[in-house]
Amino acid sequence: MSSIIEAQGLVKVYDKAKGPALDGLELKIPEKKIFTLLGRNGAGKTTFLRIASTQLMPTSGSVSVFGVDALKHPRQVRSRIAISPQEAKPLWTLNAYDHVLLALMMRGQSREKASKKAKEVIEAVELKEVEKVHSEDLSGGMRQRIMVAMTMACDAELLFLDEPTIGLDPLGRRKVWSELIRLKEEEGRSVVLTTHYMDEAEALSDELVIIEKGKVLVQGRPSDVRAGHLKGKVRIDVAGGFAESELGSYGRVIEAGNLLRLFVDQAVAEEISREALKRKVAVTIAPVTLDDVFVDIVGTSIEEDTVEKKAGGVGQGGGGIVR
Repeated sequence: MSSIIEAQGLVKVYDKAKGPALDGLELKIPEKKIFTLLGRNGAGKTTFLRIASTQLMPTSGSVSVFGVDALKHPRQVRSRIAISPQEAKPLWTLNAYDHVLLALMMRGQSREKASKKAKEVIEAVELKEVEKVHSEDLSGGMRQRIMVAMTMACDAELLFLDEPTIGLDPLGRRKVWSELIRLKEEEGRSVVLTTHYMDEAEALSDELVIIEKGKVLVQGRPSDVRAGHLKGKVRIDVAGGFAESELGSYGRVIEAGNLLRLFVDQAVAEEISREALKRKVAVTIAPVTLDDVFVDIVGTSIEEDTVEKKAGGVGQGGGGIVR
C-alpha cells in the first residue's frame, strides 16, 4: 500500500518549551484511507498536522506529501489539500451557505458550480435549516459544522481535520462520519484527522496511531491495536469495598472516577466478582475498548518515564496506581 504522507525523523521544538513537541517522529500514512492520530493534549498531533499541511516548519527532519517534499515545495502540496484547523472560526456576518460558497470560489470554481456543490454539502451535514442564518446567531456546534463543511466541499485529494467533531452533538457527529466515509469510498479521498473521541476513532479509522511526547507508541488498524494490547483481558470496575493494595495483588489498578479498574483474565474477574458479592459491593465486567487500550498504552509510557527519572536520582517510589 502506497503512502500519501511520510515523515522521517521529524523534530519540532517551540521557543521556551520544556521539551520537543515532536521528537524524531517516524510515520507513514496510507492513501485513500481515513487515518486518525490519537494522543493526550500536547502529545504532538496538531503540530504534526500543521507541518504536514505546510503551515509550520519543523526544527529538523523531513515530510513528503504525494511524494513531494512538503518543506521545499509547499505550493505543489497546497493545491491538493484542504484543512480544517482546530482554532478556525467562521466569520460572524456570513451564513453557512456563504462560507462554503466562498471556500469553493477561492479555489477557482465558478459561482454556478460552487453554489451547486455548497448546497449538496450543506444538505449532507444537515445545515439546511440554518443555511441562511448568520454564524453569530448559531450554536458552537453549528459553527463547527460549517468549518468542517467548508473543508469537505473542496475537491482536495487529502483532507486534514483537527478535532472536526468537537462540540457536535451525537447525531451531528454521525452525520460528519457518514460524509467522511462517503468521500473516501465514493471519491477516493484521503483523510487525516485528530480526535479525543475513542468511539469516533473506532468508527472511522482504517488505521490509527497513538502519539505520546512527539513519538509513535503504536500504529495499526483499530482492531489490531485493541487485540495486540490487553489481549485476553476483560475490564472489571469495583465500586468500593476493597483497598487499592488488595486489588493490586491481581494487577495494575487504575482510578476511574469513584471506581477502581483492573484488566484481568476472565477467571480472575470471576474470582473478584465472587468476593465482591460476599462483601455486597457492586462490580461491572465488560470487554476491553479502544479507550481502555489508549489509557493502558499511554499510562504505561508515563509510568516508564517516571521510573527512568527516579532511577536517574530523583528518588525512589512505589505504586501501581495511575492517577
